Amino acid sequence: MAAILKARGIRPKKRLGQNFLIDRNTLSKIVEAAEVESDSLVLEIGAGLGTLSQALAEKSKKLVAVEKDEQLIPVLSETLAGFGNVEVTAADFMRLDLELFLAEKFGDKRCIVVANLPYCITTPVITSLIEHRTRIDRMVLMVQKEVADRLAAAPGSSDYGSLSVMVQFYSSVKIVMKVSRNVFMPAPEVDSAVVRMDILKKPAFDVKDEKLFFEIVRSAFEQRRKTLLSALTNSRLLSLSRDSVETILQDAGIDGARRGETLSIEEFAKLADTAWRKMRTIS
Repeated sequence: MAAILKARGIRPKKRLGQNFLIDRNTLSKIVEAAEVESDSLVLEIGAGLGTLSQALAEKSKKLVAVEKDEQLIPVLSETLAGFGNVEVTAADFMRLDLELFLAEKFGDKRCIVVANLPYCITTPVITSLIEHRTRIDRMVLMVQKEVADRLAAAPGSSDYGSLSVMVQFYSSVKIVMKVSRNVFMPAPEVDSAVVRMDILKKPAFDVKDEKLFFEIVRSAFEQRRKTLLSALTNSRLLSLSRDSVETILQDAGIDGARRGETLSIEEFAKLADTAWRKMRTIS
């Protein structure tokens, strides 16, 4: 791969977070974790030089690879030339109408998402994928290790936050493996990890109003050092008086002196439903 880049005068772009995975063993483990089979439809975000694309194409029925860097499209044409089941789309993934794109590429079938994500777009990409989860079976993503820790974090840990709650509300999260920085070209300054997220058939907990649920979650984590009573009272998202918040917390059986990072997803769900009932009586 280094020879291909040199021959074409291409250098990895730091502004795009380009760190190309070059270790065959790691590639094989990613494909294995994704459980790609002969009837699988796969979406790869950030095809890069096509090394992971090749491994995915060998196993899948169809691979749609999205690559933002137009300079790499000719490289992909070369590295993926032998595969008739591959479509390369030159596009910025974050600018796609993802609902329309997935329908065009996969019809009404669900796909597997595989990606080596740059740190700068990790959260918005995951958020977008979660929003379109009805078209996705599972996601296997290479992310910075600290992000992987956040995705899989348990309540009470310093890594646990609103991102943890969001992905765990809609998916089953598992850190598959940690990945050394030395298997990339060029080597990044941090280590990475591969995370698998299996989309749940229904959310982890039933809530009356998902929008309100996530407003409460975000409010609880916006000011991590504040108690729940203080954080929810002063929230930019909620319009609740201190007395109302005290009543909601009391009715939910949750101590207002606790902090957001100590609440389980089930407790957030209980708090959100209690708030929903309270707000209905107010209106």
